[in-house]
Amino acid sequence: MCKKIFVGATGQHCGKTTISLSLMHLARKKYPRVGFIKPVGPKCVEYNGMTMDMDAAMMASVYHLDEDAHLMSPVTLTPGSTRRYLDGEISQEYPREAILKAVEELEKKNDFLIIEGAGHTGVGSVIGINNADVAALTGAQVLLVTGGGIGSAIDAVELNLALYREAKAKVSFIMLNKTVPEKKNRSLLYLRKAFAHSGITVTTGFDFSPVLANPTLKHVADMLKLPLKGDPAERSRICHSLQLGAASSQRVIDLLNESTLLIVTSSRDELVVTASSLHHIPDFKKRLTGLIICGHAPMSRITKQIVENSMIPYIRIEETSSEVFYRLREHVSKIGPDDTEKIELINNNAELCIDFEAIDEML
Repeated sequence: MCKKIFVGATGQHCGKTTISLSLMHLARKKYPRVGFIKPVGPKCVEYNGMTMDMDAAMMASVYHLDEDAHLMSPVTLTPGSTRRYLDGEISQEYPREAILKAVEELEKKNDFLIIEGAGHTGVGSVIGINNADVAALTGAQVLLVTGGGIGSAIDAVELNLALYREAKAKVSFIMLNKTVPEKKNRSLLYLRKAFAHSGITVTTGFDFSPVLANPTLKHVADMLKLPLKGDPAERSRICHSLQLGAASSQRVIDLLNESTLLIVTSSRDELVVTASSLHHIPDFKKRLTGLIICGHAPMSRITKQIVENSMIPYIRIEETSSEVFYRLREHVSKIGPDDTEKIELINNNAELCIDFEAIDEML
């Protein structure tokens, strides 16, 4: 018999996909056949000729689940699909039928199945099946991921629990995730007090990690919708720091933190050349992840040649450096299949942070 767990969240960016990756890694250490499904996919990509939710595509790629990829994202919310549903062009029964059929097929093929929700509990309501409805439909126990804190976490959990109760879905776990290490034990103590009489187990996931929160070079390029040039082997490097190259070249270089993504204006030839030249020195390569070269002014021919010959990762964009800086500062990173450094870190930390056996025994 296949065990099932539904991974929901109280909101976006709680770390739901990170927890799903962790459960996948830990379950595969115990069970020979572990599957994954993202029933409702609001963010879609093309994967092997199929339109799939980006998280389902990532799981298929990372864990070599291509054989089941056609089952892993049964309902995709592509542009216009919600309007077609509300206009009656898509049957009201279709989402439930498609999800149930896919889950039943995956149950036959697996010993453990991870079902990942989309966003907060209400996501999917526009097509008549929110996360709570999916959990109830599939008969999976719910692990509800929430952010750190005490009052805000309790409020967010209670708001989401209302929908699970209405759908008659069983929430078995609340997972406090992205906690500040020095506040972790206190937050856990008070959440356990708050839900002591609910029958729900309160546990913890990961501490807040800038490494997991920060984007890779590839994510930056994807966000800006521009090619990443330079050494392709470095596209999965994580940008821990963002720096605007406005001071003198020497001052900018002296201020570089670990794995800095440097934003520089195209007219600053001396800074672009200096940064490119330093890319060959191991100590500076650790501190300088890559460049974003901004502005309408073209780089000089010799500067461009030096940049290209250095193989430093860089993105050329015509927006101003200040515009790019503010865009990136507000960016929230999502994990993708090429983020090997992040995925390896998640897997390693999962074995230390998540008590899989305790979760598994309750399913």
